[in-house]
Amino acid sequence: MTWNYLMDMDGVLVHEEHLVPRVDEFLAELRANDIRFHVLTNNSIFTPRDLRARLLRTGLDVPETSIWTSALATAQFLDSQRPGGSAFVIGEAGLTTALHEVGYVLTDRDPDYVVLGETRTYSFEAITRAIRLVEEGAKFIATNPDATGPSREGSLPATGSVAALIERATGFSPYYVGKPNPLMMRSALRSLGAHSENTLMIGDRMDTDVRAGLDAGLATILVLTGISTEISADQFPYRPTRVINSIADLVGHTLNPFG
Repeated sequence: MTWNYLMDMDGVLVHEEHLVPRVDEFLAELRANDIRFHVLTNNSIFTPRDLRARLLRTGLDVPETSIWTSALATAQFLDSQRPGGSAFVIGEAGLTTALHEVGYVLTDRDPDYVVLGETRTYSFEAITRAIRLVEEGAKFIATNPDATGPSREGSLPATGSVAALIERATGFSPYYVGKPNPLMMRSALRSLGAHSENTLMIGDRMDTDVRAGLDAGLATILVLTGISTEISADQFPYRPTRVINSIADLVGHTLNPFG
């Protein structure tokens, strides 16, 4: 059986803007063996073009078509639910571009949805507007549930934290599209043209990457180059199919990663 690969980006391919050792060899081996793959990220700030440029700066060449974000998954979901709809968006270009590309109108007047994504400049005014629109009947969507994001100075509040604020103020819970929602994985599988039975998910987080893979029926591999450690992984009631130190351990074994 030939495996297809879904893999998280931060903590798997790159770590604090540095390439994880031998990742370039791993991706070269996938290409040499005509193995399909997508890089997945819950980060909705950047477009695939932006993320490709970021990876190129680390020395990794990943085509835009092989990058799948929670913003793309959110846009695809909304297009399936209400084609040609409207949304009030808190987020960056990754999210607004994805919504424009599926034909959505962005507005703060009677939108169908309030869509919350990640941004480095959360505005109290925008959050207040989102609260009032949800109170008036707009459906509440969030790109992902991540409570914090990393920075050189330490943790930053992320989408999940701001969503909790809006939820507390309105009494309405958001529908999260990104990992660990298996919807994110299924949309990535459709984009890749792959099936769950011969696709595996590589990630560095038990609570998002591994859980999303398990819920979507994928084989899973946990790498220890990011958030999770062997000790922290043991605290969860579920286990990945395999735990490895780094994606480098798969070099030479991409055709049979569990052999």
